[in-house]
Amino acid sequence: MDIINTIEPSGTQREIKDRLFKAIFGRDNEQSKKWRLELYNALRGTNYTDPDALKINTIENVIYLSMRNDLSFLIDSQMTLFEQQSKYNPNMPLRGLMYFAQLYQMHLGRLGKTLHRNTIVKIPYPKFVVFYNGDRETEDRELLRLSDAFEEKEKDGDFEWTAELININSNHNKTLQKNCKPLYDYVRYVSKIKENKKHNMTTEEAVNEAVDWAIKENLLDGFFKIQKEEVLGMSLTEYDEEEYLRDSFQEGVEQKAIDAAIELLKEKIDPEIIAKCEKLPLEQVLELKKSITVHA
Repeated sequence: MDIINTIEPSGTQREIKDRLFKAIFGRDNEQSKKWRLELYNALRGTNYTDPDALKINTIENVIYLSMRNDLSFLIDSQMTLFEQQSKYNPNMPLRGLMYFAQLYQMHLGRLGKTLHRNTIVKIPYPKFVVFYNGDRETEDRELLRLSDAFEEKEKDGDFEWTAELININSNHNKTLQKNCKPLYDYVRYVSKIKENKKHNMTTEEAVNEAVDWAIKENLLDGFFKIQKEEVLGMSLTEYDEEEYLRDSFQEGVEQKAIDAAIELLKEKIDPEIIAKCEKLPLEQVLELKKSITVHA
């Protein structure tokens, strides 16, 4: 029987909603068990047949409210954690290290083991896989290393922690998708939303059309029809979050450029040069100059 654990920061009242990837592969029902076993077999080239061999440890918002992992499971002395990302994030190795600290703590607690002993405590081998379907182009598979984040590297240091990034966009890892139909169907659905948005549909229009299309195509054996309202809600939430983060990032970049332009104007640098260097419209730089003159 699966073991499910949920960890939330103390004091939080926020409702945690699944992402679609987790709703497909990470829930405690027979269909989800079957799909995640297919995913594991396709990823590792194994032929396991018993979905109940997987022991699930689900961690929600371990560190911050914006951080969550999708699913992890234990099989053959290997603890595997899967996370889906629609944004390229080079900090995944550090996030994985934090996640696994929690997973190992739960694992040892269930077994009643303590680290205060004079013999070594055996633990499952960790494997952190990030399924990536964002817009940034990457190789089919990349190994992200925690050591790249070290402020200083010891010449004789040997500590390393990695996250394996697997690109699951429609034009990547086709063999993996071929060997795991649930993953293939998920990729087709996400690709349909992206295609719709390229045709100038609003997010709501793009998602609604993609869900109706997925139902007609019978993707995930009727999952989209049965869970239509939930899928719509999850998809709209995910894309709204992406657009919010994208807009916030753009606003931050623009504000930095404006702040830099103001400082350069105070140094009497030519507005045309400033506009070119900070990639701002010349008219905007000239308006900033007027504002500085007024308040001088």
